[in-house]
This record gives sequence, C-alpha cells and structure tokens, in this order.
Amino acid sequence: MKKLIYSLAFVAIIALTAAFKYLPEGNEVKTLEIGKTAPEIGTMLQKTNGEEVMLRTLMSNKGLLVIFSCNTCPFVVAWEDRYNDIYDLCKANGMEMILVNSNAAKRAGDDAPDAMDKHADKLGYKASYLIDEGSSLANSWGARTTPHVFLFDPQFILRYEGSIDDNHKNKDEVTQQYLMNAIENLAKGKAINPANTKALGCSIKRV
Repeated sequence: MKKLIYSLAFVAIIALTAAFKYLPEGNEVKTLEIGKTAPEIGTMLQKTNGEEVMLRTLMSNKGLLVIFSCNTCPFVVAWEDRYNDIYDLCKANGMEMILVNSNAAKRAGDDAPDAMDKHADKLGYKASYLIDEGSSLANSWGARTTPHVFLFDPQFILRYEGSIDDNHKNKDEVTQQYLMNAIENLAKGKAINPANTKALGCSIKRV
C-alpha cells in the first residue's frame, strides 16, 4: 500500500514539474532575439467583430510595430496615452502599428471582444486592436508582458524589443524615448541603440 502511495505521489510530482516546465509564462518564455526573423507571420489575428486578418499582410513598406496590450493592466493604463503619438510617428515614417491582445485567460471577462471595443473607443485608439487567439503569437515570439514592444523591418527581422520609454508613470518626465528613437532610426536605416530594453508590465494571461 505504501509503495502504491509513493508511486502515485511520484507521478503527481513529475506531472506538476512538467506543467511548470511548459507553462508559457515567466522565465520559461524565450523572447525573440534582435536580428532574428519573426516566426508565425501567417498567424491569423481576429478583429473584435470576428473577422480575421493575416499578420504578414499588415507589414508596411518601412516596417511593422506590434505592441502586446490589454484593457486593465496598470502599466498599459499608464502608457497608453502615448499610443496615438507612436501611431502617428509610425505613419509619418511609412510603418504600420497594431495592438495585440493575447490575454486568452481573460477573454470571457476584462479582455472580451466587446470590452476591447469599448476600451479602444474610450481611449480613441488609432491603431487596430486585434485578438491573438490562444496567445499563439505571444507564445511564438516570447512576449512576456503588457505592454511588450516588437518593431520589425520590412523583412520581418526584429530590430527593437522591450519597453516604450523609461517612464510609464508620466510621459512628460520621459528622458529616454526608446521606441520613438527606434522607429526614426529604422526609417532612416540607422543603428538602433539600445536595440532591446526590459519589458515592464503585467504578465500575459495565457490559458
């Protein structure tokens, strides 16, 4: 009897260890490296009305900016007053920008399609706000947080990754415009420095 109990306990421990090993949140998520080509560019992203759009069709002639975002994370709420300025800068430099919601575990609640619509309307988002079904895009790129920025050149090679700037609390006190500088340098064919910064925010809520 004791052997059976020990055997069942051992199996349970192994199963639990495996579950944490493959949990797509935390340190197990490996983020796409600078200079690497984005995988899964054929991923279908959903509009809040149920229509689908293929990621690679969103690439513009000078690049594509993808920001993993959501509705309620305090970091997003603090940073999203800069989204439209970033969108305008992208457009002025021949780039496209999209916001992607990968919070699959909150799809029936705070990050439901209708909640996304209301949030985007309230904030006046200029960028398309799209659903990453099952967090598949976030998993393939190793996106960790909301927000988490990925800036690609026209060949879908990652050129900048990380944070928007160095002060999420107050845009008037920003001293390092990481993302805006990266957008301008990419458009001009100049080196981006820094090419990656630490992404700060809430963890993406995967299933």
